[in-house]
Amino acid sequence: MPDADSFALHFWDYSAFIAFFVVLSAIGYWAGRKERAGATEYFLAGKRLPWFVVGGSFIASNISSEHFIGMIGVAVVYGICVAMSEWGNVLSFSLLIWFFIPFLLASKVFTTPEFLEKRFSPVLRQFFALVTIISNVVAFLAAVLYGGALAIQTLFRAELTKLTNLLPESVLPPGSDPSQLQLWISIVVLGIVAGFWAIYGGLSSVAWTDLFTVFVMVVGGTTVTLLGLDALAGEDGTLIDGMTTVIERNRAVDEPWREAVETNVANLANTDTYNRLSVIQPASHPTHPWPSLIFGVFSVSIWYNVLNQFMIQRVLGARDAYHARMGIVFAGFMKVLLPAIVVIPGLILFAMHPEILTDQPWDDVRPAADKGYVHLIRTLVPIGLRGLFLAALFGAIQSTVNSVLNSTATIFTLDVYKRWMHRAASDKHLVKVGIISSVIVLAVAITLGGFIGKLGDSLFEYIQKLYAFFAPPFAAVFLLGIVWKRINAKGAMTAVFLGFVFGIAVKAYVQFDADIREVLPAIPLHPTWLEPYANQGAINWGICTLLCIAVSLCTSPPRPEQVTDQLTFNWRKMNIFDNLGKHWYTSVVTWWVLFVLSIIALFVIFSGFVIPPDASP
Repeated sequence: MPDADSFALHFWDYSAFIAFFVVLSAIGYWAGRKERAGATEYFLAGKRLPWFVVGGSFIASNISSEHFIGMIGVAVVYGICVAMSEWGNVLSFSLLIWFFIPFLLASKVFTTPEFLEKRFSPVLRQFFALVTIISNVVAFLAAVLYGGALAIQTLFRAELTKLTNLLPESVLPPGSDPSQLQLWISIVVLGIVAGFWAIYGGLSSVAWTDLFTVFVMVVGGTTVTLLGLDALAGEDGTLIDGMTTVIERNRAVDEPWREAVETNVANLANTDTYNRLSVIQPASHPTHPWPSLIFGVFSVSIWYNVLNQFMIQRVLGARDAYHARMGIVFAGFMKVLLPAIVVIPGLILFAMHPEILTDQPWDDVRPAADKGYVHLIRTLVPIGLRGLFLAALFGAIQSTVNSVLNSTATIFTLDVYKRWMHRAASDKHLVKVGIISSVIVLAVAITLGGFIGKLGDSLFEYIQKLYAFFAPPFAAVFLLGIVWKRINAKGAMTAVFLGFVFGIAVKAYVQFDADIREVLPAIPLHPTWLEPYANQGAINWGICTLLCIAVSLCTSPPRPEQVTDQLTFNWRKMNIFDNLGKHWYTSVVTWWVLFVLSIIALFVIFSGFVIPPDASP
């Protein structure tokens, strides 16, 4: 790919970006101007969010730099299977709509740790709260700020270079690397600007600005995809011709695309062949092994979409169960469309530049692919529109930073501060603590963000590996606790604590088994299917499920107040079919069925049956 220094921004680009920021600020101010009166207003938007805001904010919180930077980069390397990160949410979304929302709303909780206390114990609540705070800072905020800063550093390189040249030698001594200072400047500026509205107006500001940013993200991202297809179609071709070219080149039958896949096939899936246009990949696939299609919903997806406070908080802030459920259905349709803006650009980039997989060592391929979205903007988007796509990228980062900040402050304030430091705190005092804790969390994330790049993995894989480590134990006990009243606190805590130990042990075994064999020759080398982090997460989930069931059955049943109909599923009363809509065309059932059928159709198309498997070299 051409050098990033050839990128240039012009007056109309800056104008478009400034206009986006002005509108965003106006919405954030309007939505959050009256939300500091109490904890419910600040942390749950007064429970007044309509379904389109719930769904839009749910998706905006999910899309960030690991999508525009990381997921597009992974799609360059691995192909269409990356879309399962979006389409595979159909199961967890369905469980959220039909099972989890009724219980979370009926329990009248502010946070998911609070729900875990009611169902299990205070110890589990505190442990989950601490893990959530740590993971929010390390796995979300720091990584998102780093990915966004990389894009800013590339897009505004000329401006940053002028700024660093003005700094005194005490700040930037001769011989030092100015790019590192530019990265830190980008992280600091991005963190402060992106996090402002979460600190100012709480969830209401976050949710309503999210709705605006998701619109900009979809428009901007879709336009990049269309411009990419147009470029591949040629002067007289159509968008359909461009898509045909993308499919043919990603089949990797002809050179140089065949060489790009053949050269790296062992790294792509540790097999003899590789089909870039199939969502079904071997069990040894590094990022999307086929077992994750079955177990991913239980090991990671339930945690991410249900237990993860920064995602579920807008559901807890919905007007009622109907608006919460319909919001998730709306988010589901967004998931159907998202690969068009975060996966297909990766296929387009591979079609344009297969040399990404051959011009550098494998360890450098994925970081190089992470530059794909910026490259597409630089080479495809005309002057005057580039500011819109900068706004789309910034909007993705801003929405996630806001959401994570607000949810982390919520958990710290209500699950740590109020419970352990000041039980009698007033609502106004809790809002002040939420604001202060947001500032501190942001400062810590900014500090950590500058070190993410030293870890070596692509941004997408870094985040996914952390998910696969701490999600499975909590996902297992949460699901069991809702569907089976016999599950108790001892079983849940045993599963969670030993699950963390098991997760560490598996990662150590895969990483160091060759070294361990020098001391203990009887220890076998790990099988290749154990290397993918998704498989590690699935195995950990299975172990935690068995532990939770076994310990629960061997100990006393939970107390009656821990297994009420508000906390567990009552199979006799079937307390899940309320608030589904008054008419068939406004019914949650109607739109949920259409959402599920859409995902099934996409899965069939990209499973290797409709597009033949001769994509393999």
